[in-house]
Amino acid sequence: MSDWRARAARAGKWPLRPSGHPGHGGADPAPEHSMDSWTEAEPPRVPLERSLVDAAVYRDGRRVDAHTSLAEIYRQLPGEPGTMAWIGLYRPTPEQLWQAAEQFGLHELALEDAIVAHQRPKLERYGDTLFVVLRSARYLDETEEVDFGEIHIFVGPEFVLTVRHSQAPDLGAVRKRLEDDPVLLAMGPEAVLYAILDAVVDGYAPVVAGLQNDIDEIETEVFGGDPKVSRRIYELSREVVDFQRATRPLLTIMRGLEAGFQKYGTSEELQRYLRDVADHATTVAERVDGFRQILGDILTLNATLVSQAQNEEMKALAEASHAQNNEIKKISSWAAILFAPTLIGTVYGMNFDHMPELHWILGYPFAIALMALVCTSLYIVFKRRDWL
Repeated sequence: MSDWRARAARAGKWPLRPSGHPGHGGADPAPEHSMDSWTEAEPPRVPLERSLVDAAVYRDGRRVDAHTSLAEIYRQLPGEPGTMAWIGLYRPTPEQLWQAAEQFGLHELALEDAIVAHQRPKLERYGDTLFVVLRSARYLDETEEVDFGEIHIFVGPEFVLTVRHSQAPDLGAVRKRLEDDPVLLAMGPEAVLYAILDAVVDGYAPVVAGLQNDIDEIETEVFGGDPKVSRRIYELSREVVDFQRATRPLLTIMRGLEAGFQKYGTSEELQRYLRDVADHATTVAERVDGFRQILGDILTLNATLVSQAQNEEMKALAEASHAQNNEIKKISSWAAILFAPTLIGTVYGMNFDHMPELHWILGYPFAIALMALVCTSLYIVFKRRDWL
């Protein structure tokens, strides 16, 4: 183990743990929230027990005893049929996972994935050890958001090692459920894997219900003309895409497990349990696919409605502008008509002594007739051009 552990300690290999890590006092973000690298110095040795949530040896489905030391658990495994250990770790440091790897002979690539986190859901086999990555999800009613977690599971012939990087799912409830059902727990490490898969898939149900409720609200907002709905559609679409990335690979995981039923001698009862989980996972994946399609349709519909509303506004503005232009034409036409007699009256109202037609006896009738002729001509011209 020393060779690959030395390689792992190089810069950029493992995520950096700030001083606030539980191993150093205080709280820190989960590994999936940080992808910074370690410094070149090897991380400090922290006792594995500081990340140990629960650990016990089970024999024939019954809990033998709880332990606080991984070495004690390893010594309790005599290799007898019906005996297994279940160790639960919460946000361990790389050094703590190295210690677990030394005890159980975990493959370095799987261990690297567990340390770095940020892994897609997957199932991989390393010899007789099964490595499974799952993404849990829970719906937060307060913020109407989906919170995602990550869990890594190592399943060996006589042990199960779970590495949680988030609070959900609650593996304590899973452990209690199995301990209350010794017949199921006696089926071995794969029964523990089934129970964890079942808990993760069951945790998707509230998320599906919450997303469905959000979609219903968005549909109401779209037809209500809420201007902020486009942003909410986009944000919800991103959550659905993330949820799809968590659920869709589960189908591949379940198919991989089913493919190994005969080879690894999975009991018929456990096969039925796993197929039931696969059915539920398929239902969830189909619902999530439907959500993505619905949100795409809603986004298209919203864009159409926004475009229609804009067209109607532009039409109303055009109609208002047209009506305003007609009024301006009318005002301009009457102003021109009234300006003509004013101009003629102004010319003939000048008080010059020497002015043509000033003393003409027909001057007044001529001026009035000229005013009437000009006003009538202008009225006819404007009328023909639909200005009046």
